[in-house]
Amino acid sequence: MGRSLTVQAGVLLLLILAQSLDAQTTTLRYGQIPSTVKTISALQFTVAQRKGLFAREGINLETVLVEGGANNMMAALNKGAVEITRTATPYLIQSVLAGSDGVAIAGETLTPIYSLIAKPEIKNFADLKGKVVGLSLAVDTISISTRKLLAKNGIREPDFRVKELVGTPARAACLRKGECDAVPLGQPEDFVLLKEGYQRLGVSTDAVPNFLFTVSAVRKSWGEKNRDALVRYVRGLASAFRFMRDPTNRAEVVSMAVDTTGSSAEIVRQTLALYFEPDRGVVPKQAELDVQGLGQVIQFMAEAGELKPPLPVVSRFVDLQYLKVAGLQ
Repeated sequence: MGRSLTVQAGVLLLLILAQSLDAQTTTLRYGQIPSTVKTISALQFTVAQRKGLFAREGINLETVLVEGGANNMMAALNKGAVEITRTATPYLIQSVLAGSDGVAIAGETLTPIYSLIAKPEIKNFADLKGKVVGLSLAVDTISISTRKLLAKNGIREPDFRVKELVGTPARAACLRKGECDAVPLGQPEDFVLLKEGYQRLGVSTDAVPNFLFTVSAVRKSWGEKNRDALVRYVRGLASAFRFMRDPTNRAEVVSMAVDTTGSSAEIVRQTLALYFEPDRGVVPKQAELDVQGLGQVIQFMAEAGELKPPLPVVSRFVDLQYLKVAGLQ
């Protein structure tokens, strides 16, 4: 009888503990573009989930796929379809200037490396005269940095024609189909096409060495009411970046990336070597926001005619309190 009561008490205690843990877990809906889920740029989320880094912080991150391209990410956030969204900084800036109370709370990709990949017969930049270059939307930093790379090498519009294609898969497909003569691609897609015989004419960092590309953004009004959850979110994200950067974890990170991207281990290792050997400032050290890099994006948008003077101040688009409370900024 006594033993039976002890067992029942133990079971009851376990149930109470389980309920307590459930009560402490916060579910956050995270908006992501479908085409980025299987890219290296989203690897930190695979790391965080598989290593239990969000779970350790009491965060259940629920991925919500937002169709329609990068310009729809802020729309999903603004209407409350997600609590956090991945967004490229130009779209955050545009949305805020249009009335959104969105703010960046953490960095995801600092300065990306985009390769200008061309057909095998295109041997140099001069060969692009009169050809079709597949770019993203004009406001996108991918397009801005590629235009700067082309200009640095003597190619300016109307020397080439532009085909607007949102998303790396769409640009890669355009090149493979022969409808584009050159396109900017991130990793690992650029290494994949190089292996297929395509040419790399240059990389975006040759022309644009520093800017802030993608961030985690929230509505400021929502964030003020959910400070604790966001501090825990940025801590989990920071732990994922630290894990990725640790050379002793390289084999495990490669394995995760192979599973996620479908690329070969060889291409994943090449990609990580490009980022970290030496460190080229692509991956945040611990989810920090490069405020100066965001200022550079504002300047780029002004140069592209997307923003008119007086230019907005950077502080309008960021909220550093969550990183600061977590000791990360």
